[in-house]
Amino acid sequence: MPGTRCGSDGERELQERYGTEGRADRFYADQMLDRLNETMIEFIGRMDMAFVATADEHGECDNSFRAGPPGFIHVIDEQTVAYPEYRGNGVMASLGNILENPHVGILLIDFVRDLIGLHINGSARIVEDATLRRSVPELPENLKGRAAELWVVVDVEEAYIHCRKHIPHLVPAEREREWGTDNVRAKGGDYFGVKAQARAELADMPGSAPALAR
Repeated sequence: MPGTRCGSDGERELQERYGTEGRADRFYADQMLDRLNETMIEFIGRMDMAFVATADEHGECDNSFRAGPPGFIHVIDEQTVAYPEYRGNGVMASLGNILENPHVGILLIDFVRDLIGLHINGSARIVEDATLRRSVPELPENLKGRAAELWVVVDVEEAYIHCRKHIPHLVPAEREREWGTDNVRAKGGDYFGVKAQARAELADMPGSAPALAR
């Protein structure tokens, strides 16, 4: 990013402390942009999943998985991307964080073909589907059972490579995806046993009613 000072104050402090300024400066100069280039745009267009990092105004962090058909993250232009928010569990953790703190980090990884990743960091805002479609008519069409309620529009501030040396080579599993379902089993049920644990702990509390025989 010519003419700008890359890296946070914390990065710079640790680079100086551990003598990595030279390596860091080469990375900033050779691998980091403040926009998307054509290769990055092509890469985004064939990705079908992403990891989205957010934090609230106190710095409490969350990282969330997003998925959709290839190109579900839509490149509006070299400075702007948008990804859809579908019906979920109603918690809205990522969106709630964005409402308090617009800074987001998106990580896309190609585990199948090129074994490479792309980081996109920027400032986000929440836009309703109908509103965004009026200004960006080329947005991907909503699919049956997969209608976007909202979009997160991200103004790109940093875009840079995630190196391939530790990215595993994966083979996609054949499976039916039940987009937009509220079916508990299809969503994974109580896989980690949290609901069952809460019930057991409640039953063990002094004064709790005895469980009904089944």
